[in-house]
Amino acid sequence: MSDHTAKGATVTGGSPTPYASLTNPFGQSADDTPTQPTQGCYEATLERGRELQQRPYVAAGIQSIQRQHQKKRMTIWERIRCLADAEPHVLYQNWGPNLDGASLVTAVIQIDGRDVAIYGHDFTVRAGSMDATNGRKLAKLFELAAKRKIPLVGLNDSAGAYIPAGVGGLDGYADAFTALRKISGIVPSIMCMFGFNAGGGSYLPRQGSFLIQPRDTFFGLTGPGVVKSVLGEDITPDELGGPNVHSQTGVTDFVVDDEVGALRKVREILKYLPDSNQVAPAYQPSSDPAHRSTRDIDILLRKAFNSPTGFNTPVDITILIQQLCDHGDFLEVQAERARNTITAFGRMGGHVVGFVANNSAVSSGQIDIDAAYKNARFIRFCNLYNIPVMFLEDTTGFLPGREQEHRGIVQAGRAMLDAIVDLRTPRFLVLVRNAFGGAYASYNNYPTGADFVVALPTTRVAVMGPAGVEYVYKEELKAIRGSVAERIARETEVQRAQGLSEVDAKAEAEQQVRAWAKQAEAELAQRYEREIMNPEEALSLGSISQIVMPDDLRQVLTEHLAFCLRHYEAGPLQDVQREFH
Repeated sequence: MSDHTAKGATVTGGSPTPYASLTNPFGQSADDTPTQPTQGCYEATLERGRELQQRPYVAAGIQSIQRQHQKKRMTIWERIRCLADAEPHVLYQNWGPNLDGASLVTAVIQIDGRDVAIYGHDFTVRAGSMDATNGRKLAKLFELAAKRKIPLVGLNDSAGAYIPAGVGGLDGYADAFTALRKISGIVPSIMCMFGFNAGGGSYLPRQGSFLIQPRDTFFGLTGPGVVKSVLGEDITPDELGGPNVHSQTGVTDFVVDDEVGALRKVREILKYLPDSNQVAPAYQPSSDPAHRSTRDIDILLRKAFNSPTGFNTPVDITILIQQLCDHGDFLEVQAERARNTITAFGRMGGHVVGFVANNSAVSSGQIDIDAAYKNARFIRFCNLYNIPVMFLEDTTGFLPGREQEHRGIVQAGRAMLDAIVDLRTPRFLVLVRNAFGGAYASYNNYPTGADFVVALPTTRVAVMGPAGVEYVYKEELKAIRGSVAERIARETEVQRAQGLSEVDAKAEAEQQVRAWAKQAEAELAQRYEREIMNPEEALSLGSISQIVMPDDLRQVLTEHLAFCLRHYEAGPLQDVQREFH
C-alpha cells in the first residue's frame, strides 16, 4: 500500500479509493487519551446543582409540552418570553423538601425597560396545581413587588389545589390570598386567565387590579361537573364561566381573542400604570398639540342636537373622549359591561388621565347598579395610583324602578359617591348636556372636591329634568288642563253653528282644544328649559367656572390638567384603602 493511501482505504487496480471518516486526523490516538479524573464530592454537588437549575425548564417533558400545544396553549416559559424583553430572572426556584413547587414559576422580568414581578402556573407539571410551597413562593413574590415598588403580572393556568398535598394545598392558596390583599393599593397588578381554572384559581387572579380573559377559557368557583352533580344542571364551561359571562358581571375587565392577545394587552395596560402608589404614571411626550381644536366635537353635537329629536338625541360619549386624547390614545376598561357609563384610560398632553363618562347612547346614560359599581372601582384605582380623573356628565339621573331598588341601587350609588368624595388626585368635570338631581349632586362637582368644573353651552343643569315643569309651572298647567272641558263645550257649539252634527262637532272641538293644550304645555316646557334648565344660574352661583366652546375643550382641559399636575403631591388617603370596596 502506498504511503499516500489512507488507512482503511481499498485498492483497486493500484488506485486509492476515497474514504470518508469522522476521525480527526490531527486528534490524539486512543493510546494518547488522558485518564479522566475520578469524580469527587465537589464535582458531584456541582452536577446536582446544574440538575436543580434546569429542573424548571425540563420538568414537563416533551409529551406534556406537545399536549399543551395541541390545546393551542403556550407553556409558561413561552408566555414569559413573549412578555419579557430578555431572559427572566427566576426567583424561588422550586424550593421545598421535594421540589414540590415546580408547578409554579416566579420571576422578575423587564417589559419595555420596566422591572415587573411575574408568576405563572406551569400546567405541564401537575396541571399547575397549588400546594403549600407554591403559596409561600407567591407570598414572597408579592412581598418583593411591594417592597421594591414594581408592578405584578400573573399568568394563571391551574387546576386548583394539589389534592395529594391535603390541606397544604388550601394553606398555599390562603397564603397567596393574604399576601396579595396586603399589597392591593401599593402596586398595580394585571392578571391573565389561561385554560381551565376553578376554585382558588378563580379567587387569586380576581384580587388583581385588572383581569384579562381570552376566549375559549373558563374560570369559576366550581366546574360544570360539580354543578351537574350537585344541582343536576347541564351547563357548558362557557355558559358557566366563560368571558361572555364574566365580562358582563365585571369579573373580567378585558376580553381578548387568544393568549397572544392577552399578553399584548398586558403590555398595553402597563403603559398607563405607575410602578407603585408613590409615583404617577410616566409622562409621554406627544406630537399632538394641547391647543388642537376639537372641531369634530362641535360637528357631532351640532348634527345631533339640530336633528328632529333635538336635545333628546343620544350621543356616544366615547367619540368625545377620543377627541380629547392625544392622537386617540384611549384604552377602555370593562368595555362590555354597563355601557351606559364609560371608564377608560387615555393621555392628554402626555399625561395619563382616567375618564368616567355617562354614555347617553345607552339607556340615556342613566346610572344603574352596574354602572355605579363600575365607576366606583375605577375611581378608587385612579385615586390609589395618582391618576387624575376627567368626568364627563350627560345623564338624566339614576335608573328608577323596583328591580334597582330591590337590588340595592342606594348602596351602589353610595359606593360611587364615596369613591368620588375620597378622590385625592386632580379631578375635573365637564357638563356636556344633562345634569339633573341626585346624579349631579353625587357626581364630581365643586362641593364633592372637583378642581375644575366647566360646561358646554349645551348644558342643561337643574334639580329636575323636563319633568320639573310640572312643579315650577304647576298653577299654569292646572289652569290649562282645567279649562279643556269648558273649551271643548264652547268649541262644540261653534262647530254646530257651522252646520256640523253633534258627533262631528264634538270630535272637531276635542281635536282643536287638545292641540291648543298640547301647544300651551310645550311652550311652558320650552320656557322651563330656557329659564331653568341652562348653565346660567350654575355659572352665576360659581357651581361651574366657565362656559367652554366645544372646539376649545381639549385646549382648556389640557392646560388646566398640566397646571394641576405641576403642583400635585400625593396627599394622605381619607382612610386605609384597597382597590376593591
